[in-house]
Amino acid sequence: MLNALRRELWIKVALGLVALSATAALAFPIWILSVRYERRIYTRVEDVPELPVAVVFGAGYWPDGTPSDVMKDRVEAAVELYHAGRVRKILFSGDNRFVHYNEPGKMREYALSLGLPDEAIVLDHAGRRTYDTCYRARDIFGLRDVILVTQRYHLPRALYICEHLGLHAVGYVADRRPYLYIRQYWLREIPALWMAWWELWVTHPIPVLGDPIPIEMDG
Repeated sequence: MLNALRRELWIKVALGLVALSATAALAFPIWILSVRYERRIYTRVEDVPELPVAVVFGAGYWPDGTPSDVMKDRVEAAVELYHAGRVRKILFSGDNRFVHYNEPGKMREYALSLGLPDEAIVLDHAGRRTYDTCYRARDIFGLRDVILVTQRYHLPRALYICEHLGLHAVGYVADRRPYLYIRQYWLREIPALWMAWWELWVTHPIPVLGDPIPIEMDG
């Protein structure tokens, strides 16, 4: 009888520890996603503060070269910022590790089709991850004040990374339509935020770098 009571007690303690650990694991990402950066995320172009450069995060495109809806919306939002006078340059950052895959080039192509002047475009071909894009914006392109352009689910993590890399950043929401798998995108942010924390506070990885390419402002 006594042994059975002890086993029951240990089971309850173990379950309590599991529940406590799960709560702790969720508390940090939920705080970042829903509270921490709300005042620095904008949905209306007229509310966005004027800053020198918009940083647009890369997204995939289809095998026939058609930009995905996510990429289209990011580019369209950035072009909107430019035409509204909120930025003077746009940095398109994305993956270009493979010969036949060029996210920054595809974003530039689409932006030109929307009337963005080529002289306003800067390309970062080594923005393989959110962390890399933010790190290179600071160390390669010499940026300190930026507007981040991406979907709403992605902005808190991007702002968190930029903040801890010493960048002053605000976010502009690029959502222009419903997306397939949007719930999966939000769920993915939970482990992604913990990975960002680990890299910012523990491992400090250095992405692909190179010679500085400061972005010069016209005028």
